Amino acid sequence: MSVGDSTDLQRKAMTKLIGLQYKFQYKQGVDNVAAHALSRVGHLFALQTVSIVQPVWLQEVLNSYASDAEAQVLLQELAVSGTNEKGFMLSDGVIWFKGKIWIGANSALQTKIIAAFHASAIGGHSRVQVTYQRVRKLFHWSGLKGAVQEFVNQCLVCQQVKHELVKTPGLLQPLSIPQGVWQDLSMDFIEGLPTSEGYNTILVVVDRFSKFAHFLALKHPFTALHVAKLFLDRIVSLYGIPTSLVSDRDRVFTSTFWQLLFKQLSVSLNISTAYHPQTDGQMERVNQCLEMYLRSATHASPRTWFQWLSLAQYWYNTCYHTSLHCSPYKVVFGVEPHYSFIPPLPAPSDQTVSVEADVDKWLADRRSFSLMLRHQLHKAQNKMKKTADSHRSYRSFEVGEKVFLKLQPHAQSSVVNHPCPKLACKYFGPYEIVAKIGSSAFKLTLPEGSAVHPVFHVSQLKQFVPSHTPVFSQLPAKVNLDVVDLVPTVVLDRRLVKKGNNALVQLLVKWGSLPEDCATWEDYNVLRARFSDAVIWETTSFQGGGNVTPDGVSLDNAAEA
Repeated sequence: MSVGDSTDLQRKAMTKLIGLQYKFQYKQGVDNVAAHALSRVGHLFALQTVSIVQPVWLQEVLNSYASDAEAQVLLQELAVSGTNEKGFMLSDGVIWFKGKIWIGANSALQTKIIAAFHASAIGGHSRVQVTYQRVRKLFHWSGLKGAVQEFVNQCLVCQQVKHELVKTPGLLQPLSIPQGVWQDLSMDFIEGLPTSEGYNTILVVVDRFSKFAHFLALKHPFTALHVAKLFLDRIVSLYGIPTSLVSDRDRVFTSTFWQLLFKQLSVSLNISTAYHPQTDGQMERVNQCLEMYLRSATHASPRTWFQWLSLAQYWYNTCYHTSLHCSPYKVVFGVEPHYSFIPPLPAPSDQTVSVEADVDKWLADRRSFSLMLRHQLHKAQNKMKKTADSHRSYRSFEVGEKVFLKLQPHAQSSVVNHPCPKLACKYFGPYEIVAKIGSSAFKLTLPEGSAVHPVFHVSQLKQFVPSHTPVFSQLPAKVNLDVVDLVPTVVLDRRLVKKGNNALVQLLVKWGSLPEDCATWEDYNVLRARFSDAVIWETTSFQGGGNVTPDGVSLDNAAEA
């Protein structure tokens, strides 16, 4: 050591040490319990400091034991025995249960753990069983499965994006059975047909009591006025004005003209709810039968379907119906249809019976026949309801409740605009129920400007469960570095790193207006030289967090080391 390099304290110590004889003796590391301070270089103390990194969540686990009476009992028991017969053990203050970390009665921590395994990118918003299996591999606490099930059920994302794995909600509610023929009718259109003699659409009108149908051809484009004239000329002129009409939500049936016309005629219009074609299953079945007949007759020449339409009507009306135990033709006209190639049998004549008796008998037969038909329709209806309800589940709501609404992709834009319907949510909302219509339809408060009818069948609705579930973490925002003033404004942390034989100080710097996610580690010397006038040198105290240097070692001295 040269005199110029020594300090006053060192020179004073040297005068006392001169003349002493020293003996250097090797000492094994296991015996060198307390190493002499003189054998240690001060500016390298920080590099020899042992730092134990403890996750924040682990500290929260330890804190959860403080408010849990069961955990306190376990800590006292395991502090003596280490393990018990139930599978608990204690290691570094952490309670383990059959190889899994035991969590105390801290609902906030339990929720955070479940969220990490459910709502994160690797959790994938899995269902209850998958999420439960993920959590139980590492953690355990009393009521774990129930907590997972409650959390998943309340997850807002899961409620909106997942299909319901349940039977179709809403029990079958059959329409009331009519009192007589041609009093209650159903109407629908069959479109998409090739042009045949100028016609490309069929208006199907069915009597709900007798099942008798009329197939009326139409030409596109047609309006509500054209359909009304056709209905009056071909149906009302034959059977009179009906008491009710059942239809879907076609633009013709929902038009103002159609509504006002039948209001003047005192006809009740029963229009289906949105996205629920099962409203009139009978009409759907008639359409299937007609399409099947035309397909069978005209598959080789589709543009000739109009020539077969009248024969299709006769065929359908003379078919045997299981629900009627006869054909619609007999219900309307009282006799079975006559086939020209089979001569009719002569009716037996009884000269002793008067004409008045014949009339009375005929009227009595018609009344008994009508009662028999209603009985058969009730029987068929009950059988149909029993079969349908076996594949359905009961669901109902009350006015004031909030529900999620299932919408078809083509109808989503007016309610919730989404750039890609394929990846849009399955359910939207929640929306409040303002009215209950019947036993299976509900009116909702939709956003202003929605071009969707606000009444929906219960199968399109799902109960809203209030949620506290976080969604996927968002990716860091893309920053345009060309418009950002890259000046260090805040020092968030510091550390010592070894480069070669030197220890360099690095600072975690927040740049200008960039978020803390964009902070970077920079060498102290380079940063100080480049931004010597930065405000961080005036405000930074370099306290807390990270690796620390021993007392008396400044940042400048450490940087020079």
